[in-house]
Amino acid sequence: MANRTDPSAKSIRGTNPQNLVEKILRSKIYQNTYWKEQCFGLTAETLVDKAMELDHVGGTHGGNRKPTPFICLVMKMLQIQPDKEIVVEFIKNEDYKYVRVLGAFYLRLTGTDIDVYRYLEPLYNDYRKLRRKLADGHFALTHVDEVIDELLTKDYSCDIALPRIKKRLTIEAIGALEPRKSALEDDFEEEEEKDEDEQLMDIDAGGHEKDYYRRPSPSRERDRDRDRDRDRDRKRDSHRHRDRDYDREYDRDYERDRRDRDRDRDRDRDRDLDRDRDHYRGRDDRDYGRERDRRDRDRGGRRRSRSRSPSRERERDRDREERRQRHARDSSTSPSRRGAAEGEKPPAAKKKKEKEKKDDGTDHPDPEIAEANRIRASLGLKPLRL
Repeated sequence: MANRTDPSAKSIRGTNPQNLVEKILRSKIYQNTYWKEQCFGLTAETLVDKAMELDHVGGTHGGNRKPTPFICLVMKMLQIQPDKEIVVEFIKNEDYKYVRVLGAFYLRLTGTDIDVYRYLEPLYNDYRKLRRKLADGHFALTHVDEVIDELLTKDYSCDIALPRIKKRLTIEAIGALEPRKSALEDDFEEEEEKDEDEQLMDIDAGGHEKDYYRRPSPSRERDRDRDRDRDRDRKRDSHRHRDRDYDREYDRDYERDRRDRDRDRDRDRDRDLDRDRDHYRGRDDRDYGRERDRRDRDRGGRRRSRSRSPSRERERDRDREERRQRHARDSSTSPSRRGAAEGEKPPAAKKKKEKEKKDDGTDHPDPEIAEANRIRASLGLKPLRL
């Protein structure tokens, strides 16, 4: 509640008057001890007493950017928004210089352009000393007119962004403000009048009047005219030579530029030709390489078709093995089957065959053993003896 703007206060430049101070600086002011203890409950009448106690001006100082009492009082004036007559009385106060600077600063933030120039420019004649606290906490010497010049010409003052105002010449052009009159203008006029009076007194003196009205001799006039004509001719000749040199330099520069342009054009054309040549040569090389790869691929396919594949070799070996096993089985068939198939053989050969069969173990009663002996006999191995 203590930081809220007075409900009867008017908006300044379309916003809350306290918003003319940046939010960070506003927050630091609200947290400052001087604001909480000394600025609480101040009114437009009691604010004058606090302003008379000021002993320096400044914005923020120290590592934590602590606000000065001057900025706290400016913030309080923005909060309660005193009348314009009170602010003007602050500015016209000649006894307390810090009260005057406080009123000028507040008017610079809230006043119109015409009021700012009308009430602040007369303070240029105030040369009293002021103490200003710098950002590092040290004090520096300044003057009232320097602070006023900073308010009228700078964008920042005491760590607060000042609203923009129009140039004085612009306001004078529309007739809203009279031209500025310096305080020293009267002194200048007095000095000029004094010089004129002294000059008239010298003219009235008899000894100087003859010299004052003496005219130069005709010969001196002719010499002066001749020198003047000679200087004029020399100057005209120098201009003519300068123009000729300028034309020559212009032609030389134009010719040089033209040669440079032709050289650049030829270089660009040669570069384009080389690029096209490289492009077509690369394309031909790619086509030739692609054709050669195709021929090598076709030649390799034909060579592979003529050579034997490993799978075909395995099939042939398998067929050969099967024929050999079949031949072995045919050779180891019983005499009755072979006789039935080939007809009756002589008894002696039959007995010999039966004896051989008994020797190779193929007539074993166990069919598995007999089959195993048959395979061993086809492979040329000895039969199993069980």
